[in-house]
Amino acid sequence: MNERDSGANDEAVSTTEEQATDEAASGRTEFAFRSLFDGGDAEDDTETDARSPARDGWGEDSESAAEADGVELDPDSMPDGEATTDATPGTDELEESEEIDESDESTDTVEIERSDATDGVDWEANPDRNELPVVRSDDAETARADVDLSDPSYYLNRELSELAFQRRVLHEVLDADNPLLERVKFLAIVTTNLDEFFRKRVGGLKQQIAAGVTEETPDGRTPREQWEAALEEARLLFERQAACYREEIQPALADAGIHIVDYDDLTVVERQQLREYFESSVLPTLTPLTFDPAHPFPFISNQSLSLAVLTRERPGAELTFSRVKIPRNQLRFVQFGDDTRYVLLEDIVRANLDLLFPDVEVVDTALFRVTRNAEVRRDEEVAEDLIEMIEEVIEERRFATAVRLEIEPDAPERIREILTRELDLDDREMFDLEGPLDYRDFADLTDLDRPALKLPEWSPQPHPRLGRCEDATNVFDAISDDDVLVHHPYHSFEATVQRFLEAAANDPDVLAIKAAIYRTASDSQIIESLIEAARNGKQVAVMVELKARFDEENNLEWAKKLEEEGIHVAYGTIGYKTHTKTSLVVREEADGVRLYSHIGTGNYHSETAKSYEDLGLLTADRDIGQDLVKLFNYFTGHSMHRDYRELLIAPGNMRDRFVDLVRAEAERARNGEDARIVAKMNRLEDPDMVRELYEASMAGVDIDLIVRDICRLRPGLEGVSDTIDVYSVVGRFLEHSRIFYFRAGGDDRYYIGSADWMTRNLDNRVEAITPIDDPRLQRRLNGILETLLSDDQNRWVMRSDGSYERCKPAGGGSTTNVHETFMRSALDDVRTSARK
Repeated sequence: MNERDSGANDEAVSTTEEQATDEAASGRTEFAFRSLFDGGDAEDDTETDARSPARDGWGEDSESAAEADGVELDPDSMPDGEATTDATPGTDELEESEEIDESDESTDTVEIERSDATDGVDWEANPDRNELPVVRSDDAETARADVDLSDPSYYLNRELSELAFQRRVLHEVLDADNPLLERVKFLAIVTTNLDEFFRKRVGGLKQQIAAGVTEETPDGRTPREQWEAALEEARLLFERQAACYREEIQPALADAGIHIVDYDDLTVVERQQLREYFESSVLPTLTPLTFDPAHPFPFISNQSLSLAVLTRERPGAELTFSRVKIPRNQLRFVQFGDDTRYVLLEDIVRANLDLLFPDVEVVDTALFRVTRNAEVRRDEEVAEDLIEMIEEVIEERRFATAVRLEIEPDAPERIREILTRELDLDDREMFDLEGPLDYRDFADLTDLDRPALKLPEWSPQPHPRLGRCEDATNVFDAISDDDVLVHHPYHSFEATVQRFLEAAANDPDVLAIKAAIYRTASDSQIIESLIEAARNGKQVAVMVELKARFDEENNLEWAKKLEEEGIHVAYGTIGYKTHTKTSLVVREEADGVRLYSHIGTGNYHSETAKSYEDLGLLTADRDIGQDLVKLFNYFTGHSMHRDYRELLIAPGNMRDRFVDLVRAEAERARNGEDARIVAKMNRLEDPDMVRELYEASMAGVDIDLIVRDICRLRPGLEGVSDTIDVYSVVGRFLEHSRIFYFRAGGDDRYYIGSADWMTRNLDNRVEAITPIDDPRLQRRLNGILETLLSDDQNRWVMRSDGSYERCKPAGGGSTTNVHETFMRSALDDVRTSARK
């Protein structure tokens, strides 16, 4: 049926998706999604790194350890270079499959395999912390009264929970069912994520320790205890990652005809060819830096791969230490002609050091890599110029405190002693790793033209309501007719959100455009559209968040370019980081001025929109538009509104609204009504929200949480969280959208937006969450949640101790893969639209 004829729309599930969700609801995964869809009418009208994915790191601006725990640090008490950090996983083979208690509803349909990549490893460093609280009382009311929800044992540690997520990412490397180059992609992602974890999170803990902070986190750990536990857990991840490369990935690549050759295995002729290549192309770019009484210890840049070299002028003479940086602007995989044989650049440099150090004896060498703290804290209140402050932060990061040393296991003691002493590192911060150091560049192998070794390519599709960019569909007419929900990467970013702003820039009836930019591509067409709008005489105001970590330089460049075009640019807000993904178009129409809004869960970034799963609402709702007017006035002015008609805004009304919604479900449960919460987010860290969820569970609310990454909450605790299930979905696309559902006595309230349930999002950032009231779009969100909770290929089940077990298809039945389901759905929608 034609949606325009029937009043149904693009937000109705395609046939393929409808079948998938119907199968899921048929009982095969009934345990995972209970009352939300009871009595629903889902069948009727339902709709359904820059250079590589690893460059994006699957990380999204995690805050420092100091920020996360609300610790104020005195800048004067900081060591040289103040900073902070975020995460990724790895570790020993997953524990054996376990039988699930037969009382668990899941056992009839989905098998669970014990596989969090750490076989035989205690999840947390301190076993005492694994003791789970148990409430014992025959009387439910008495039991609830006996629960002390301030007890640290009810809360998991933020750092260790993040490392548990990185184990799940590492599992994508370990999983032999994944195509080989998909495994290689995740090999690089794990490195990128763990780099970020050490730069922000471990760096932040080290910063707190140096400042003498002893305040405990909600789970009862001091900064030092967290630092020690995080180092221990991370070491297991590194070792498992390295073992997997040596034992599985490298041999599998060789079997597929992609040979990463050890230098010692080359023939004499091949070595001579590489020596000539080194002398002509590599040697001129190298700069040996010697450490002796005449030369200070050389500066070692963050995350650069280096070669430590010990030399002496004659037998018996004193050894001299030198550092040679392996250049990042040279290809790391040096190829032999047209053959698919590669030698690593660092091996070529090491084998030809006699050309770099003539007339001395090269006694020993060791590859190493240093990670430095990421954040240099500054007081915004006293900064005269925010741009100048950010530029200083970027520069000072280069010299920040070292937080990790990766080194070859056979490195001589002399090199170890010099590096740890000069970098002021504890032995626990030194990681002996076999195999290549730094797997980030292995993402380059995914560019090889080997389709049989990859997942089938995916091209985001046009939205059925908006069509292709070249179509004649008027974007504003389509949005005026009905709200549009876009779902990336299934719907094309270029043909939806980018097109919305491009159309506004060139529409003669548009009066003004306002946008909040947190992260964007280095060649952003969104920014170009805003510049074009200004040239076309429209009022343009842009909030560019200069504090978006690791994107500061990119955002600074764009901010300067926007200002050069006469565009009003705000550089963030004092005391808060602006994280909203919002834009507003003001258009003159026959019946007066109309407001068109976009509120999304993901950044205005055309590249990450191809690999991050996100949602966005395009709407002409006037109340939402007026709320955005207030918000943008705050960005360019200085006073923030606390009351909004529709939107949940942090730090205004968002926390209170979420608390009210959770408590309302708890009250309904106490009154004997069906009560239900489903929340999908990246991270659940805020202790107060965890407590609200515990209290809702104790009241009898049925709660499903889909939390990709960090989760402080312990599900399944008797008498406390019996009715809470927690899942994590890790697969082809990074699950990045935030969706919140509350049954609300049958009124079914849905919300999407930029905020997780983290303290930083609810209190310390500017965030926007929008309600989704259109029944068609609600059914779309319903289908997304149902499919996620039915997935038996990418979904992990969290246990009370913080460990995870991966779901796997039950034998003989059909399977559900959320990413494949929505790719098929998007293709079906395009085919259906073409027939219409």
